Amino acid sequence: MVLKLKGDIEINDVPSSKAKALKINLNKNIYGTFAEIGAGQETVRHFFRAGGASGTIAKTMSAYDKQFSDAIYGVEDDGRYVTEERLHKMLHHEIELTEERLSRKNHPNKIFFSYANTVTTIDFAKSFKGHGWMGLKFQVDPLEDYNEIILHFRFKENDAKLQQETLGILGVNLIYGAFYLNDNPKELLKSLYDNLHEIQLEIDLINFSGKRFSYVDNRLMSLLLVKNGMTNAVMFSPEGINLLPAQQLYKANILALRGSFRPVTKVNMDMIKQAEKLFINEKKVDSDNTKIIFEITLTNLIDQGEIDERDFLERAELLCSLGQNVMISNYQEYYKLVEYFSEFTKERIGLVMGVNNFVQIFNEKYYRNLSGGILEAFGKLFFKDLKVYLYPLKDLRNGEIKTSENLKVHPRMKELYKFFKYNGKVVDIKDYNPETLEIYSKTVLEMLANGTHGWEDMLPKGIAEIIKQEGLFGYSKRKFEDLT
Repeated sequence: MVLKLKGDIEINDVPSSKAKALKINLNKNIYGTFAEIGAGQETVRHFFRAGGASGTIAKTMSAYDKQFSDAIYGVEDDGRYVTEERLHKMLHHEIELTEERLSRKNHPNKIFFSYANTVTTIDFAKSFKGHGWMGLKFQVDPLEDYNEIILHFRFKENDAKLQQETLGILGVNLIYGAFYLNDNPKELLKSLYDNLHEIQLEIDLINFSGKRFSYVDNRLMSLLLVKNGMTNAVMFSPEGINLLPAQQLYKANILALRGSFRPVTKVNMDMIKQAEKLFINEKKVDSDNTKIIFEITLTNLIDQGEIDERDFLERAELLCSLGQNVMISNYQEYYKLVEYFSEFTKERIGLVMGVNNFVQIFNEKYYRNLSGGILEAFGKLFFKDLKVYLYPLKDLRNGEIKTSENLKVHPRMKELYKFFKYNGKVVDIKDYNPETLEIYSKTVLEMLANGTHGWEDMLPKGIAEIIKQEGLFGYSKRKFEDLT
């Protein structure tokens, strides 16, 4: 993405923040409120300065004192103020006041909105850069119900004033996008970085809701956050709801399985099931505070240089149907994934790997960009409280079962491997299901493509039925009937 300057200059046909604010101000039907807490009234400032603000701004406020804020929006159970719950309360409260205080008889054509943010900027010691929640509750027709866009962002700049300016521009982009790009959520998402750059902030969650966004799959919006370089990792729940990674992973024990899951198979489920048994039996692991994550890398979703969005949603749907939390990340190397997890927790982290994948992490070609090479990568990978739970591999040529005891790494890597192996960092999964060792996702896909029967037996309960009902991964009932 090209770096765009702040201010009134338009670059590459991207309207400036002033131009966006003015266009909204000159729209005689857009009318609403601004409530901003924690970083000044940075968004509404743009609308005041653009001119014509009296036709847009019904009210603006900042309840900085905690007692005032609690009196207006209620007391949070956890005592925190920069939360999604607080943002929802702000949006709901302000839109209710608008409806209560402004007569529809006097404003029959007005489309009301409520914009809010709750933010903490960089601290004095510069040890915490800050983050925030931002949202807009808005109409696109006076006779329709409200739509909503909620997002979470993390600041990257090291100066509070710069963060405030960034916040204001982001707020303008959100409001402008909601009113003028609501028919194209993908473009709306990209426009959030108009006159901004990824070096200034990271957007790691966004959720669309309401009638105008009824067709939007928020899991796809999560994927696009990673694809567009807005963040490096996103998560969503079994219900398909986007989750804030920092919130889910904070001080948690984490057990992650990386895969293509195209589709998810019995071997995937056996891997996580057996690894979880070993993981929760560790002394440092609290089973009630353990997060199980099925992780897919962005590169695993790219086919012929492009991301197949339908293919992604098919994989996601099956994993969600099994009750799993899913993460999409831009971390091709495992050590980067572990570094990411370590931003949020100091508790035990576990990675579930098959023998083939484990051997690959000893390939030096993946670490040529590091000054310390593979030693630096392994220092980052195993420095934290991490263990690898190793699922065996069956050699289809001779039937030999490969484990940590007899796997082969490059001769130069033997001593490095032994160091981690005999220091308890690698744990063999011994209580595995032998019947799953010959199951591969690519085999299932080939059988689906060729109309070969028997693929159903390779998948977890209920998955084959979903594939058939929804025609996932190219399944065609006619193809199987024609070949019978």
